[in-house]
Amino acid sequence: MGYGSYSASDWSKLKASRKLSNDQNVEEVFKRRSCDPKFDPRFIGTRECFDSQDHPHSTPIVVGLDVTASMGYLAVKVATEALNDLITKLYSTNTIEDPALMCAAYGDFRDESPLQVTQFESDIRIAEQLLNLYFENHGNGEVVPTCLWEFLSRHTNIDAINKRGEKGFLFTIGDGAEIRTDSVSETIKRVTGDYVPCATVESLLAEVQQKFHVFHIMIGEEGNRGILAGRKIVIGKDAVNVIPDIIFGVIRMQKGERQEDILASYDNANRLLIHNALKQISLSDVGHSITL
Repeated sequence: MGYGSYSASDWSKLKASRKLSNDQNVEEVFKRRSCDPKFDPRFIGTRECFDSQDHPHSTPIVVGLDVTASMGYLAVKVATEALNDLITKLYSTNTIEDPALMCAAYGDFRDESPLQVTQFESDIRIAEQLLNLYFENHGNGEVVPTCLWEFLSRHTNIDAINKRGEKGFLFTIGDGAEIRTDSVSETIKRVTGDYVPCATVESLLAEVQQKFHVFHIMIGEEGNRGILAGRKIVIGKDAVNVIPDIIFGVIRMQKGERQEDILASYDNANRLLIHNALKQISLSDVGHSITL
């Protein structure tokens, strides 16, 4: 996947056709009432992120959303504003030459559809597929980003890794809901259909970090203390509007840019919010040391 290019006019047309606005509720934005099988990992062999004539240096970027009930406002924000802002920023610079985005939704392990994953795309289909995800909107039990980690490590075929040895980027966004740490192998089996004996949070994280730089943006008080140490960003609700800038800033840091250069173009209020987020990131030992 990944042909074509994203444009502001395509986004405007989609937003108008769906009558999207950030004052809508979850049910108005996410209209599906069950999971589309094409997004269900149990029925997906491999998600591909290949180079193409349009995009010869593809880089996979995954944005995973916690879709439990408390995170509904964020999903609306991402669908109606933030995703477009992020893609526009990615395309307006040379930080990443050919970004290809996948959206994912993960929820409570007891959900009917605890994980959904779109294709990697580089045009308006990024937003179209996000809007076609099923927002199950159940309680806030134990969430399963671990299933997303397992899917990305075992069910993706990525030219950036295979040809150039370059990792992609994974950003999950949620609140303080606890990650399920019990019966991990059984959970993986039910959600993705894979049998991974003796799977643990640690082993699955180590595995996905062979392919992706993994970061988590946590809104509100810190939960899952110690997981992804140095690559977890805790923000307040006042910083939700700058999540695209935080993601873009982390990518630029990972590419070797200095924080002061990243922050230079922002006004004082946003600069402080973004600075407070980026200063939590430590990029040493990425993929080598995992603290839980």
